[in-house]
Amino acid sequence: MAGAPAVFESESMRAEKRAVAGNSVLAALAVTLLKVLVGLTTSSLGILSEAAHSGLDLVAATVTFFSVRVSDKPADAEHQYGHGKVENFSAFVQTGLLLLTCIWIVRESVRRLFFHSVEVEPSVAAFVVMFASMGTDFWRSRVLRRIAVKYESQALEADALHFSTDIWSSGVVVVGLGLVWWGRLHQLLWLRNADAIAALFVAGVVIYVSGRLGRRTIDALLDAAPSGVRNKIILAVSKVDGLLEVDRVRIRRAGSRYFADLSISLARNVTFQRSEQVADQVTAAVQSVLPNADVMVRSVPRAAFSENIFDRVRGVATRNNVNVHDVSVQDLAGRLHVEQHVELDERLSLKDAHDKVTQIEAEIRGEVPEISTILTHIESEPATIETSDEIVRDAELEGKLKQVATEFGEILDMHDLEIKRIRGRLYVSCHCTFADELPLSRVHEASTELEIRFKQAAPQIYRVLIHPEPQTDNRR
Repeated sequence: MAGAPAVFESESMRAEKRAVAGNSVLAALAVTLLKVLVGLTTSSLGILSEAAHSGLDLVAATVTFFSVRVSDKPADAEHQYGHGKVENFSAFVQTGLLLLTCIWIVRESVRRLFFHSVEVEPSVAAFVVMFASMGTDFWRSRVLRRIAVKYESQALEADALHFSTDIWSSGVVVVGLGLVWWGRLHQLLWLRNADAIAALFVAGVVIYVSGRLGRRTIDALLDAAPSGVRNKIILAVSKVDGLLEVDRVRIRRAGSRYFADLSISLARNVTFQRSEQVADQVTAAVQSVLPNADVMVRSVPRAAFSENIFDRVRGVATRNNVNVHDVSVQDLAGRLHVEQHVELDERLSLKDAHDKVTQIEAEIRGEVPEISTILTHIESEPATIETSDEIVRDAELEGKLKQVATEFGEILDMHDLEIKRIRGRLYVSCHCTFADELPLSRVHEASTELEIRFKQAAPQIYRVLIHPEPQTDNRR
């Protein structure tokens, strides 16, 4: 049931966005009808321009209502990034409608100012409707902005921006009507053009709003990265431990959801599991900048600047998906000689295994030109599970092996000695205790020497496995 809270939150978000968008449509319808009625009775271009503005707001609010319903649908096989772009397209449509409004307002204003004078009849109803419209727009813009910020909805934010500017444009129309009324009262004929001038001011406000909204919606539709966000992501991701470089960062937005695509460089000797851990940390770093972003991380293996010859040899083996161990590099009279053990599938034929090793050696020489010669010991990598025939109880052999272990001063204790017979061969394993501070290189040398002495003392032994332990571990 871990997903239940997220599902509930998603349903709550959809219901809240739809409710506020629906209320906005109803309010826009009522305001538009009142403005048209009063505008026709008063012949006020300012009110008629506001009515046209509100009419397009009604269309925009309706588009927003339906776009919100569609954009909240989850991703599907045909729309793998979801339906969020519908909100961005809705805001783009609103921008176009606003610009159409401006064209009509400017055209009518110029006609009344210079070609055809129209007598405006200010009335109490006109002032009442405009003040009521301002109050309604104030309420709508606050509610819409709150929900838009809460859910990062660009469509609702566009509506909120419209209605907040409507307050100012309606206020200008009220001033224009007031000046016309004042000019008529005091016989100031030049004030009769105040209504048309107010309408031009409304058009200017609408153009300004359209420009801001249009620029943002076009950026969203063209997947423009938010300003400064890319650098913030690079800075946050660069702090992840184990990262060599951030190669690429791409960001796109669909509705309220961000999608981030990153390519990062990791050392080529990093394990697959470790690369997955780094990818998770990179995702968390991106989401610290863009919460709830959908993040895709691609890791690219690269040679680290700090690589030594051993790392580069192992890097070539890893690239060929083979295990290499016991790598030894010797300086022979100024020429480097490499010896290594390579594990290959035991089911391979000798020729296939030798060809594979020859290819790996050629790649090592190409990547590390200072290497003069390479000698590779081919080992079979087990591909089948061995079945133990029996656990051998041989007191004489056990005593002999324990006596051999006393020859090594570094070995403080040998325990858990076990002898098994597998396919007719003897396998010996044991645990040896060493001092905590003993270097690992010396531990390995002592273990190898002990393995050799075991086989000398008991030639019937086929394989020896020695597990080293620190002294403190055996005190628990």
